[in-house]
Amino acid sequence: MKRVRKAVFPVAGLGTRFLPATKAVPKEMLTVVDRPVIQYVVDEAREAGIEHFIFVTGRNKAVIEDHFDIQFELNHTLAQRGKDDQLAKLQRLQPLAGQTSFTRQQEPLGLGHAVWCARELVGDEPFALLLPDMIMQSSKSCMKEMVELYEATGGNIVAVQECDPAEAHKYGIVGRGEDTHNGFRITSMVEKPKPGTAPSNLYINGRYILQPEIFSILENQERGAGNEIQLTDGMLKLEKSQGFYGYHYQGRTFDCGSPEGFVEANVAFALARPDFSAKMADVIAGLLDEKAKAKLRSVS
Repeated sequence: MKRVRKAVFPVAGLGTRFLPATKAVPKEMLTVVDRPVIQYVVDEAREAGIEHFIFVTGRNKAVIEDHFDIQFELNHTLAQRGKDDQLAKLQRLQPLAGQTSFTRQQEPLGLGHAVWCARELVGDEPFALLLPDMIMQSSKSCMKEMVELYEATGGNIVAVQECDPAEAHKYGIVGRGEDTHNGFRITSMVEKPKPGTAPSNLYINGRYILQPEIFSILENQERGAGNEIQLTDGMLKLEKSQGFYGYHYQGRTFDCGSPEGFVEANVAFALARPDFSAKMADVIAGLLDEKAKAKLRSVS
């Protein structure tokens, strides 16, 4: 069994739900507290033992590449001013030379197409796939737990979480089979099932470990929903010849691809920070109190 050493991050999306903020700034570079969204996702992969970070980019995404590069002028200035803590923080987040690769998705043809664009960089190895819109908050990284499951089972691993059964038709849903190690065998996968037909309420939350055979499937994959090449369609074909296992993630997931999820992530991560929590709790309590008083005034 080959070890999972590489991770793919599809970052070519336009971020139209965040306009005008994303007119010049990639949505992946919007900050949650004091770090870009993409940094949280890369840190999750690094905690799982990933050694090679592959970004599938598009036009106007060069700032992502700059973010993961060394900025000599900044480092020199911090060193000259004695800001050793800040300099050390930057250096801890810095990938080593040769650990990052960037390739282009010239057209927005869907997640399956974005994954296929990374085929030459991944090669004949299993790889992690992390959707950069989704950031996780838990004591142990979601991807690290998935790698442990992969090392016990092989095959393909998909992270899932529970949703309201009435909302299952909005997601990719998996069927749950027998438990194995820290996960379970997946018996079926359905993309946006019709209401009342979902095999469970476990939805795919944006973290995968996939075998390289997915690339040959995606290369010939017909366009599906939204006239795009859908990853789920490719996984359904791969499922016929390879095992799929689910990891039931118990932490919190924030969809930073939506303004509501992005704001929620900022609040949650700020409250989790020892240096922010007390102040932010007071600020939030004050704002809620003002809102409640304003509501009472409008009623009266």
